[in-house]
Amino acid sequence: MTASSSPSANAASTATDRYQPLALEERWQALWKEKRLYETQDPKPGQRAFYALSMFPYPSGTLHMGHVRNYVITDVIARVQRMRGDAVLHPMGWDAFGLPAENAAIERQIEPGVWTDSNIAQMRGQLGRLGLSIDWNRELATCHSDYYRWTQWLFLEMHAGGLAYQKDATVNWDPVDQTVLANEQVDADGRSWRSGALVEKRDLRQWFLRITEYADALLDDLDQLQGWPERVRTMQANWIGRSIGAEIDFQVEGHPGTSITVFTTRPDTLFGVSYLVLAPEHALVDQLTTSDERISVTAFRDLMAELSQEERTSDDQPKRGVPTGAVAINPANGESIPIWIADYVLADYGTGAVMGVPAHDVRDFSFARQHELPVQRVIEVSGTNEHVNDGEAWTGPGTLIHSAGFSGLTNDEAKTAITNHGSENGWARAKRQYRLRDWLISRQRYWGCPIPIIHCDDCGAVPVPRDQLPVELPTGIDLNGAGGSPLARVDDWVNVSCPKCGKPARRETDTMDTFMCSSWYYLRFADPHNQDLPFDASAVNRWLPVQQYVGGIEHAILHLLYARFFTKALNDRELLKTKEPFERLLTQGMVQGTTYRNPRTGRYVSPAAVKDESNPLDPDDGGPLEVLFEKMSKSKHNGVDPAAVIDRYGADTARMFILFKAPPEKDLEWDDADVEGQFRFLQRLWRLVDAEVNHDAASSATGESDSDMRRAVHQAIKAVGEDLSGDFQFNTAISELMKLSNALSSGLAQASTGVRQEAMSALVRLLAPFAPHLAEEFWQRLGGEDSVHLQPWPDHDPEALIMDSIEVVIQVKGKVRGSMSVAVDCSKDELERLALASDVAQRWLEGKPPRRVIVVPGKLVNLVPSA
Repeated sequence: MTASSSPSANAASTATDRYQPLALEERWQALWKEKRLYETQDPKPGQRAFYALSMFPYPSGTLHMGHVRNYVITDVIARVQRMRGDAVLHPMGWDAFGLPAENAAIERQIEPGVWTDSNIAQMRGQLGRLGLSIDWNRELATCHSDYYRWTQWLFLEMHAGGLAYQKDATVNWDPVDQTVLANEQVDADGRSWRSGALVEKRDLRQWFLRITEYADALLDDLDQLQGWPERVRTMQANWIGRSIGAEIDFQVEGHPGTSITVFTTRPDTLFGVSYLVLAPEHALVDQLTTSDERISVTAFRDLMAELSQEERTSDDQPKRGVPTGAVAINPANGESIPIWIADYVLADYGTGAVMGVPAHDVRDFSFARQHELPVQRVIEVSGTNEHVNDGEAWTGPGTLIHSAGFSGLTNDEAKTAITNHGSENGWARAKRQYRLRDWLISRQRYWGCPIPIIHCDDCGAVPVPRDQLPVELPTGIDLNGAGGSPLARVDDWVNVSCPKCGKPARRETDTMDTFMCSSWYYLRFADPHNQDLPFDASAVNRWLPVQQYVGGIEHAILHLLYARFFTKALNDRELLKTKEPFERLLTQGMVQGTTYRNPRTGRYVSPAAVKDESNPLDPDDGGPLEVLFEKMSKSKHNGVDPAAVIDRYGADTARMFILFKAPPEKDLEWDDADVEGQFRFLQRLWRLVDAEVNHDAASSATGESDSDMRRAVHQAIKAVGEDLSGDFQFNTAISELMKLSNALSSGLAQASTGVRQEAMSALVRLLAPFAPHLAEEFWQRLGGEDSVHLQPWPDHDPEALIMDSIEVVIQVKGKVRGSMSVAVDCSKDELERLALASDVAQRWLEGKPPRRVIVVPGKLVNLVPSA
């Protein structure tokens, strides 16, 4: 490293014994901004493009430690790849539409846009203090019309391709937020993902996207995503839920032309069907229910309407149901079977009808036993005669029995044979079924992207011409939170002319699900200033797919599945080349804080109210409190304000702690003592660099420790480089920096000038991604040129790792008694000679020759004394 006269070098502080992070960080952030250090440069010929992206935040106005962890992880990755020579795209934006802003605006009686923009400004300033290498020139917010104009454009592209459509549907209605929810936004207990309200069912005309057309591609291409956590891929596969089987039609006695279609993965068990079950909401229930059963069926349906899906289908609940009085015909054998309704069959899964095979399905067996329905086994295993023993059904493989001409086939052979037979006779079809449903995107609220459709009595649903986009949200309207979209009450916005025929028409008043805007934002970042298109294909193809995406596991299904669908659909529309948006995915763990909870009331108590941490007591009832680590939240009073940490220790300390405390995918337990520990480590580095800056080069040592010093340096370079490649292990990388710091502190004074410079250069460059401000300060104080963040990542020298000597253990009767330093290539005979000549041998053998000497080259010599 040589002296520099650059403006950056002149800005570095003079030598001092004190590390004062706040002034230092503020100064370097200002210089980075002035020099536009982190603005994206297109890849040069032969240079790799590397796209590092954090899932963009909702602008709540407050930065929390979960944000800090997410963005610091991505920042380290971006900085390392930039130093490794890649052209790096590292942008930031805001997922800014949605109900929280609308509800906050209603409460405060201000415009949602005003509230959102003020939050964005506040959070941008908070993020700026972390020293992130973000290209803020590419910033976007989904609520700004220069972005949602292109969301509307892409909706029209989907519409033109037949992927966007409107239909009447039974939908999930949130009675608190007064809007429709997609199936993915309702939890297992039947509650809204946002408000927590118990979701109701309503019949409304809604807009959908045909994500089911991509079910096979979304499922099959999961195998390509080897850079994703297995857990996330499994969650997506389960959500798509592909089943391979057959649809079978059962005619209904006394109702000519009426049939019930069921989907089954077990057509081999068709001869064992003893009843059919419909979902209580099935469209045929009213038609098929007899007068004798009308009262019980109506009562049962009313009861089911009050229960969540989880309550209806839980395995530990008895299976409830009532007969409709109707009878169906089994097409395989012509037998009459009763038709029931039951809690465990859902209207929106499969066909809403199930064939009951109690001998070979655990759930059906439970239902049949409870309601005294027949159990007919049709599969047996060689060597046994009964498979419905002790209250159990046989669900494994076997050979068909009691199945007419199919008896004797294995059940796998029978699946194909019975399906083919039914197909030839018109009552069966091979079928693939999916748990996945089309994506419902309509929302009956104001603060969202308007759907660019105009409804005309003559022309139907007419797309808004693309040259008339964006369809902007009106301002200054009444947002009282009452049912129905507030847009529907704005007559001068709603009433327009039909673009096709010119007659009076009405705008669509539903807005889009906010996930529409977040399903393509990574594409806009590649070309954020394009005024003619949402993105240019060459720009997107240059940067996509995102090489490293970082975000929470809670987005495993909603956002990630929708983004994958968008990418595939736009690929089919020939708007881009890639078929998967994110090559690698890192799902960081949660940040947890010390939490005090009253076990008697379940109430959380603020740490400020706890007087004695060693014996925490509730200030109200005086009883003992539980001490837990739980995810930081306001309701649990366990949050830590990032600004308070930065004010006290600086951003570099906050970054180092958040990276060192735990592996990135694991939950992190906040501990003030560990934060203090990282601050002390940075102070030690400060003193180390300060000593080197003030070192008299003329008094350098002869270099007797050069080989040991270079070995320590290049071991660190190798280990840190490995930790920052593939599966990132930031915590162990920082541990390696600590070991290197210790080695330099103890051995640097004995090293020659060239080795000292090499060691300090490597230390500072390895530190740069983790503590960027301090590394920049060190680089300039040590005479480095330009910015440390523009320097190449150090490569380790394999020859420097070769050791001249090693320590070999000396054992006597298998117990370690000492060691000796020997040449690396010391022979077995020489090891024995040196061990016998050692002080250890003289002391423990008492001058007598050993009975036996065991030599393990490079490791140990074991001396076995004479008897």
